[in-house]
Amino acid sequence: MLTQLFVEGLFAGSVYALIALGFGLIYSTTRVFHFAHAAIYTAAAYLAYSGGLLGLKLYVAIPLAVILASMLGGLLEIVVYRPLRKKEASPVILLLASLGLLIVIQNAISLLFGDGAKSIRGSAVSEGLAIFEARITAIQVGIMISSVLLLALCWAFIKYSNKGKAMAAVANDPELARIVGIELDQVILFTFVLGSALAAIASILISFDTDMTPTMGFDALLMGVVAAIVGGIGSIPGAFLGGLLVGMAQHLGVWKLPTQWQDAIVFGILIIFLLLRPQGLLGKPLKKAAV
Repeated sequence: MLTQLFVEGLFAGSVYALIALGFGLIYSTTRVFHFAHAAIYTAAAYLAYSGGLLGLKLYVAIPLAVILASMLGGLLEIVVYRPLRKKEASPVILLLASLGLLIVIQNAISLLFGDGAKSIRGSAVSEGLAIFEARITAIQVGIMISSVLLLALCWAFIKYSNKGKAMAAVANDPELARIVGIELDQVILFTFVLGSALAAIASILISFDTDMTPTMGFDALLMGVVAAIVGGIGSIPGAFLGGLLVGMAQHLGVWKLPTQWQDAIVFGILIIFLLLRPQGLLGKPLKKAAV
């Protein structure tokens, strides 16, 4: 049983890492607590499902869903967040706007597709491969490999590409980035598109393993946010480590405790990190300015 819980923790952690990375990139660049990230996550899965209803093959429906979800994330930045930033809206206003977007999109999905569970599995459910005392499906293996590859690609992109370096500069010091000629609005828009694409991929991947519902995004976002904070917001290796820690804690914790304690264990870890190491495992502590 312990081996099975370990495998399930690895699987969940790989998904949380993708969500944490997308959320962390957006937050570190804009300082917006992007609740609507959960709506993008949900919308992507239902867009892929809609492609199947329209008769599209999965290899067409999935990339199309990722593109449309990324465009939706960019649209939210252009239509909602950017005008609020221009008006110098407070973080509370931005937070409420993001929460409102989540509720609107989530209810729109519920209205269009109903509240019942849906599935986009491409094949019949199999028993899975036996690894020691645990079983893991080919889909779960594919999800974990995809997650690691995407995290590695994002790390290389941000470290070596000009656009990635511009994102890092804006996240580090927006005003200085503006002074040296970086177009903040363009970088922020690209960050929303990239973060939304990561959420979309995570959502579609997990929908091959479990059913989807209109509220699936909020639960995933909570775990992703905890993983981002624990690992260090904006850090790609931190997102990976934070996702693994959250996934492992969530599943291994029920080895001795009832399953209803899963979320309590995760948020207990969050509180401990906020008290003892608020910058996370690989985050940088804030420096106090001298006057």
